[in-house]
Amino acid sequence: MAGSVTLIGESPEDPYAHGRAASVVLDRHGLVSGWSERARALVGYSAAEVLGHRAVEVLVDPADRDVVLEATAACVRQRGWFGIVPVRARDGRRMGFGVRARRVTRSEGAREWYLVAAPAEEVAQWEIDRSVMDGLFRRSPVGLAVLDPDLNILRVNRAIARIGGVTTEETRGHRIGDFLVPADAETVDAGLREVLRTGTPMIFTEQPCRMAAAPGTERYVSVSAFRMEDAGGRVLGVTQLVEDVTAGHRARRRLALLTEAGAAIGTTLDVRTTAQELVRAAVPGLADCVSVDLLEAISRGEEPVADGGGGPVRRTAYTTVTPETEALLFPVETINSFPEGSPQARCLATGRPVLEPFIDISKTVTVRGPGVEEAARAVHSLMVVPLTARGLVLGFVSLWRSRLPEPFEEDDLTLAGELAARAAVSLDNARRFTQQHRAALALQRRLLPRELPAHPAVVVAHRYMPAGGATGVGGDWFDVIPLSGARVALVVGDVVGHGINAAATMGRLRTAVHTLADLDLEPDEVLSHLDDLVTRLAGEQEQDIEGGPGEQVVGATCLYAVYDPVTRQCSLARAGHPPPAVVTPGGEVSLPELPAGPPLGLGGLPFEATELTLEEGSVLALYTDGLLAFAPQDMDAALAKLCSTLAGRGRPVEEMAQAVVDELLPARPGDDVALLLAQTLTLAPELVATWELPAEPTAPSRARRLTADQLAAWGLADMAFSTELIVSELVTNAYRYAGGPVTLRLIQHQRLICEVSDPSSTSPHLRRARSTDEGGRGLLLVAQLTARWGTRHSRAGKTVWTEQALPPPLGGAGGTEALLRSASEQLPPGSPGGT
Repeated sequence: MAGSVTLIGESPEDPYAHGRAASVVLDRHGLVSGWSERARALVGYSAAEVLGHRAVEVLVDPADRDVVLEATAACVRQRGWFGIVPVRARDGRRMGFGVRARRVTRSEGAREWYLVAAPAEEVAQWEIDRSVMDGLFRRSPVGLAVLDPDLNILRVNRAIARIGGVTTEETRGHRIGDFLVPADAETVDAGLREVLRTGTPMIFTEQPCRMAAAPGTERYVSVSAFRMEDAGGRVLGVTQLVEDVTAGHRARRRLALLTEAGAAIGTTLDVRTTAQELVRAAVPGLADCVSVDLLEAISRGEEPVADGGGGPVRRTAYTTVTPETEALLFPVETINSFPEGSPQARCLATGRPVLEPFIDISKTVTVRGPGVEEAARAVHSLMVVPLTARGLVLGFVSLWRSRLPEPFEEDDLTLAGELAARAAVSLDNARRFTQQHRAALALQRRLLPRELPAHPAVVVAHRYMPAGGATGVGGDWFDVIPLSGARVALVVGDVVGHGINAAATMGRLRTAVHTLADLDLEPDEVLSHLDDLVTRLAGEQEQDIEGGPGEQVVGATCLYAVYDPVTRQCSLARAGHPPPAVVTPGGEVSLPELPAGPPLGLGGLPFEATELTLEEGSVLALYTDGLLAFAPQDMDAALAKLCSTLAGRGRPVEEMAQAVVDELLPARPGDDVALLLAQTLTLAPELVATWELPAEPTAPSRARRLTADQLAAWGLADMAFSTELIVSELVTNAYRYAGGPVTLRLIQHQRLICEVSDPSSTSPHLRRARSTDEGGRGLLLVAQLTARWGTRHSRAGKTVWTEQALPPPLGGAGGTEALLRSASEQLPPGSPGGT
């Protein structure tokens, strides 16, 4: 017959199917006695060319003869054979064929060999397909079910049989609904019928799949399905792939619940509202009934006792999905003490969660009424989770299950713990807000620095005492502000008046001082700007809490000093403030002649700065006038007593500060007092390098060379590349645009500081260079390579400075630390040193 014919029982994809494979007959001598048309099409030899010839001579390359003869011998021994053999085509090509050979005995007794051959690639693919099918039904971890058009099960693999708890043989002829609860069976059947009807595959559809044998056990599966059709398009049935995703479904559900709870819990600073948000977040997703009980102290907004070990609790909130269960719960606001040994008492005493997967409360219920006994019997599982914040137990959350059939498990306990942890923080915040609301309103704008920053230029000690004692509120302040170039600003100020208004004004002035200090302004310029600010504040008419006119700011005093540990120069200016005292390393005290300047707020009057050269180890004492209030009628006597208290050689600044407080101040001073003592340090000469460069094109290259050499001497060669780039850019800008000599200074202390000074007063600015610009990117490069950079102005011009973080030390006490220690060891005996 012409054309391709598929026999009954043969798959059209079978490479050995009739019409796809070559057929060859060999007699017992190996001569070709039969040659099919398909053989001619595949190899190229016609029947006339091979019939009567030895197959090994015509169809086999001499190089492959040994392999073929070995296969022939095996075939004779086994009376049949299957395998791959090399065949030489008519055009000389070497082809691989999968060959099936079997011995045939004719009626007259003649023996022949019948060979069926197909291209090796098709045979290999066919074998792979068969192996895949075998694996899907025998070894695949993913469930596989084949159903007919009526959704009767034809075949399932072992994985899906394990999900159903049956054998593969037991499923044949049944329907899926025979093994599932009716509601879930209807969902599965509806999806498969839709696939059969439309032919559109179902892909990774998540469905409930509770088994009829265990209806209380939650199970979710991911189902993919496709319609099966024969070659003619006739529908044969549907195949579905099933994977158990119960664990993943639960994890996503818990994550979604946590996400929703994170947004829903803590929306207010009210304890009861937060507790209600917690119970609503847990019901019904996690439990059927939830209650929150807080310690009595928490309910009053007080701090919980760290080792209280429990105590009475107040029912703060609850919710339930079953009205009958509500009768079992204590009402809100009732105070209860749970009996010792109960899950709630154990949780409160230990601060640990308690899980009771199976519990019977029907025997302990004292409430009676319609449906109460049934509701108590329905409760079958309990979790109690502590509400803990800052290491303190605030109360606990109780979670029950009655409608949900599954008992609580460890994963549920973990989820409840997450919810409780988030709620506990919000509850504690709400409690603290309730307790500290008024105090926060009074103190939020007048906070003083609790810890002053350590600085290589000074060692400081400070005292602050508001009028009326520790609970009072005042307007005095002090600050130690790091500046560029290893310099430091020392500030003491006094706002006229006391109380909240003075403290609020002080907070604004202190913020302004920090902002002005960052601009690296001279002390007299800083005071001029503060004077303008106080003038504006005094003109503001504010309302106090009672609605009447608020107390007006009528002025302030301030002393602002800048100390440079490289030059030992200290620049000071004051605005109506008491003069500073200077204690020399020898213990002598003096009051420098410093122009007093007008108080802040008068407006229009100038301020003057004075330069002092301080010996290393000198102590600069800054204070407010409250320190001298013990002798208001005789300021000279008060200053003399202050000087005598500060006098003395080799005293640590902390000891000096305490001595001043003890000698000059009562326990409850009548005026605000701020005291700041700063002992000066000097950077060792080895930590500073300065060069003056001519404003010429060779300046950048010389600056790079000097920088590289200095960094190598400091053991900072790893920073040479970035520092040379920075120095080159800054020096180039200076000689191009400033004119005059350029000064380059490197300072190594806690950071590597690079300063380039020139006589120009024009500040450089970052700008966005366009793609066609040939320049304008230098400062952007500097900004990327440094931790900080900026510009400060002086009467001689400006200085552009940068700071880079030093690499961590390799160990030991060397480098900068050793040099700074060496410098500090030169201080008088008893003086604190180091950085």
